[in-house]
Amino acid sequence: MFVMLLLSWTGQTSGQENYSNIFSIDLEKLTELSPPVGTKITSENVDDYSDIIDSVLIEQIKRGDVELEVGEPFSLEPHAAYIAATNKDGGQTKLGAEVGELLDYVAGRPFPDEPSLDDPRMGEKMAWNMRYAYGGDNGAIPEMYWYYRDMKQEKLERTLEFSASKMNFMHRVVMDPTPNTEDNSYKLQSAIHLEAYEPPDVSGTAILLFFSDDDHEVEQGWMYVPLLRRVRRVATQQKTDSFLGSDIMIEDFLGYSGRIKDMTWSYLGETYILLPVYRHDEMELTDKKVRKYDYHLIDFHGRADCYPKITWQLRRAHIVEAQPLRESHPISKRRFYVDAQTNVVPLGLIYDKAGELWKIGIGGVSHPDYHLAENKGSGAPVLDSSVMIDVQARHCTTIQMLTRINVKRMKVKDFHPGVLNQRGR
Repeated sequence: MFVMLLLSWTGQTSGQENYSNIFSIDLEKLTELSPPVGTKITSENVDDYSDIIDSVLIEQIKRGDVELEVGEPFSLEPHAAYIAATNKDGGQTKLGAEVGELLDYVAGRPFPDEPSLDDPRMGEKMAWNMRYAYGGDNGAIPEMYWYYRDMKQEKLERTLEFSASKMNFMHRVVMDPTPNTEDNSYKLQSAIHLEAYEPPDVSGTAILLFFSDDDHEVEQGWMYVPLLRRVRRVATQQKTDSFLGSDIMIEDFLGYSGRIKDMTWSYLGETYILLPVYRHDEMELTDKKVRKYDYHLIDFHGRADCYPKITWQLRRAHIVEAQPLRESHPISKRRFYVDAQTNVVPLGLIYDKAGELWKIGIGGVSHPDYHLAENKGSGAPVLDSSVMIDVQARHCTTIQMLTRINVKRMKVKDFHPGVLNQRGR
């Protein structure tokens, strides 16, 4: 009787694990290992910090493309409901016999135990943890700006404006209904909608991507092409083509938007590394203010303004690699630095077919409590700056955005292919 009362008082029930500690970080240790806050890492002193900076970024710093400023480490715990879901259901999730098969997953972090190099399928487990990292049950980006930049001539070539939205249909933890929506005829885990507004030659172009809860299902995507006035299917091959002439592939969305089964996953261990995680309210922002919110966008600097002008803090991270199984795939592997506390990927590297470095992906992540007022308390790392740098072509695509977490009145029907050519500003 005493045991049952104790479990009830601590918020657990018999048979549950307590994984709450995996969402905590050792701030004292991070502060001890980190360079002092405000340290500028330049081509002259970067070798002094080579143990906490990825070697690819070290080369960019040495060639004078960018300088990094060190920020103060902080905790970025997910929403309490996500932690509770992990405690309730995390211990029961299992891998199936085939890659891409997930069994008994409900919500929260699928595999909450500490990663182990001795586990031959640890890379695959990390891939699922990345997919189901907490980022809110839905989200909207009412304003997003893509800038195409030539690093050789240091000039801006083109600016595009988009809006975007994402909704989870299953494994929800905060917004009713939980854990799944009632209307889900496509049996989706989530869907993403992206629409272009400017310039006129791409205005009205819209794309809708479906992510099935069954990783073995064929991927589905639709694009509305204004010139044709038609909605067309997005073929698998198109997902590894340049999207609207940028340095970004559809497969690059969310760090990696392909199927887990289409890659061989490897876990390479953990490290302490500087990652682009910061407080938005402490950054030196642009003068550009979004239209309907009291919010200024993140600035960029460095060579051709290809790097977000933010601070980088020391984080504990897991290193994961993925190699495509499809022979015609344009890359040989992806390397992800997975933040251990959140399981989001603020830094990723892409290698070409020959195994040479091709692209650097940086996703600037803000603490939600120091961002847009409505994001406070959401527990979701807020992506509000991003860049894909093609180091071979010396070109980049930078992205500024306003991200809203757990938007009210978002509906399932907003993500039906039939509405693609009906959407508008």
